[in-house]
Amino acid sequence: MSGYAIRVEGLGKKYLIGHRQLDRHPTFKDFLTRSTKSLARTLRSPFAGTSNLTLEELWALKEISFEVQSGERIGIIGRNGAGKSTLLKILSRVTEPTEGRISLRGRVASLLEVGTGFHPELTGRENIYLNGAILGMRKAEIQKKFDEIVDFSEVEKFLDTPVKRYSSGMYVRLAFAVAAHLEPEILIVDEVLAVGDAAFQRKCLGKMENVATKEGRTILFVSHNMAAVQSLCQRALRLEAGRLIEDGESREVTQHYLESASPERDLPLDQRADRSGDGSVRLTSVTIESKDDDKVIRPSSRLQVTIGYRSQAPVRFPDFQILVYDYESSRGIFLLSSDASGELPESLPPEGFVTCVTEPINLTPGRCFVNLAVKKGKAQADYIQYAKFFDVVEEKGQYRTSKYPPRHWMLTVIKHKWSTDGEA
Repeated sequence: MSGYAIRVEGLGKKYLIGHRQLDRHPTFKDFLTRSTKSLARTLRSPFAGTSNLTLEELWALKEISFEVQSGERIGIIGRNGAGKSTLLKILSRVTEPTEGRISLRGRVASLLEVGTGFHPELTGRENIYLNGAILGMRKAEIQKKFDEIVDFSEVEKFLDTPVKRYSSGMYVRLAFAVAAHLEPEILIVDEVLAVGDAAFQRKCLGKMENVATKEGRTILFVSHNMAAVQSLCQRALRLEAGRLIEDGESREVTQHYLESASPERDLPLDQRADRSGDGSVRLTSVTIESKDDDKVIRPSSRLQVTIGYRSQAPVRFPDFQILVYDYESSRGIFLLSSDASGELPESLPPEGFVTCVTEPINLTPGRCFVNLAVKKGKAQADYIQYAKFFDVVEEKGQYRTSKYPPRHWMLTVIKHKWSTDGEA
C-alpha cells in the first residue's frame, strides 16, 4: 500500500478548567442553593453567577503535526498527562479538536479503554455483531470472522453471558479480538492491553505485528512498556506537555525518553513518584549484588537482592516480585523472575527488609533492568518500573565456545530463596 493513512496538521485541544474558591467547607445548604440556580446559569452561561469560580486554559495538545503511511506501526510514548490519550480520542473521533486538521484514509477501530463500544446488557456474541456494525461491516463479513474472533479471545464458554458480568481481562480479550479481526485499515490501541495477563499481551502484540506486516494495516499503539514499543513499532512519537518533541526510529526515541526520565530514576526508591498500586505497602530501597563476589555480577553469579519496604500496619500475606529484563535488546527480552509467594511469613512487621538469593543466573553479559512489585494478598500494593539497573560482565570459561548464546535462550524462571534477615 502507498500514501498516507493519517495526516495531522497543527492539531490542538483546549480545555477550560474551573477552580471554585470557598472560604469554608460547603454545606448541604450550599449544595441546594447551587442546584436551584443551575438552570438559570445554564441558560445564560455555563459559568454565569459564579464569582468565586476562576477559569484556567489547559492545552492538552498544541501544534501537533505528523503523517503516518499506510501499513506503518507507530508507537506513541510520553509521561502521564502528556496528551497521548487525548490524541487517540481525537483520531478516533471521540472528541473534536479545538484547532488544526486531521485526515484519515480507511476504517478506524479503536481500543481506548476496557469495554469500549460494548453494551453491558448484551452478550459477548451480540457485542461482536454490534462492534462490527459500528465499524461499518456487513453481517456476512462479521460471520466470516466470527469463529476466529471467539478462538482468539478464549471466552467461548461465556459467549452468551452479558458482558457486564465479564472480568476486565475478559473484556479486553474480546474487545481486542473484535478490533483486530474485523479488518479495519487503521487500528488504534491505548494502554488498555496492560489489563490482560502477560501471555495474552504477547498474543496481542504478535497479532498486531501480523496484521501490520502481512495485511498492510496501520497501527497506532500507546504504551508505557518501552520494550513492547521497540518490539512492535518501527517508529515512535514522543509527546511532552501536549507537544510533539520527537519523531523517529522507535529504539532511538524510547532510549531518549528513558534517559529523560533518569532524574526521576536516580532518586531514592522511596522518593519516586512513577509508581502504581494502592499504596498500602511502599517499596523504599533495593540493592543488587553478587552473593559470590561483592564487586561484579558474572553469568555464574548468584544474585542477592535486598528490598526495603514500609507500611502503616503489619503486612499480611506478602508477596514481593523481582522481574529482570534485558535493557539493550531492541525487543526488551524478559530474562528471569523471582517471587516470594509462600516463602515469607504470613505477616511481616510494618517496616523492614526482605532478601532474595538466587541460584546462578546464567545470564549472558550486558545491561539489565529490574521491575519491582509487592502485593498484599491479591492486591497490588506498589509497582515500580526500572527500579534498578545492573550489568553482567564477561566470564572466561563459562561456555565451551567463545560466543555467548543469545539472551532469548535464557530461562525465565530461576530457583531462589527468600528471607527476612538477609541470610537466605
